[in-house]
Amino acid sequence: MPLSSAPTPTGFGTRVRSLLHRPSGNALRAAVLGVNDGLVSSFCLVMGLEGAAASREAVILAGLAGLTAGACSMALGEWLSVTNSREMNNKRLRDMAHELAHDAARARQRLVTVIEGKGVLPADAGRAADEIMRNPRAALDTFAREMLGINPQERGGNPVQAAVISFVLYSSGALVPLLPFLVTAGPSAQFGSIVACLAGLGLVGWGTSSFNGRPGWFSALRQVLIGGMAAAFTYGLGTVFGSL
Repeated sequence: MPLSSAPTPTGFGTRVRSLLHRPSGNALRAAVLGVNDGLVSSFCLVMGLEGAAASREAVILAGLAGLTAGACSMALGEWLSVTNSREMNNKRLRDMAHELAHDAARARQRLVTVIEGKGVLPADAGRAADEIMRNPRAALDTFAREMLGINPQERGGNPVQAAVISFVLYSSGALVPLLPFLVTAGPSAQFGSIVACLAGLGLVGWGTSSFNGRPGWFSALRQVLIGGMAAAFTYGLGTVFGSL
């Protein structure tokens, strides 16, 4: 049942639905973590190659190969995740539509309970539920959001869009450690890569503070320390294996 043009109830039911449908988004979180995945993976790879005393050309080639492989893997994983989520949500919406059509009394009582849970008086909750239930599309929209946690217009998102965004975000993070090697060589390239990556990690950490509740400086410092230790570890491994 298409819901994109679902009419909405008016009056008191509309006010209750506006209370129920308070959106929340994870776009910023996904963006920050996508960039972080690419940045840390590429940083560790480049430092491992530097530890093994690889040539500038080898670092660039391996870095670009790692960037491409990682970005493709992330994009495919995101596409599969969103596609499966949409398919699951479509099935749940069909099941909910069947319940509304064949057991309206039970569905109404569940809706009353949800509305009362928002702080609405029982009498007003019953009146709002009746108004919403008179419109099957609006009722399904409300049940989808409140009972299933589904936005009927999105149903889990666009898998192609999610894959493209994931590819771009991962690639942008993974490109940071390689940029200095594209413009210079030797110790200056290594130093520039380390500085750029630590700065990028700090920005990523600061970005995570917008959804983890921690102070920006704390999240930034933690991200720099953890990312730096991971890169130092791979540098050490590269040094060991490069000397064999």
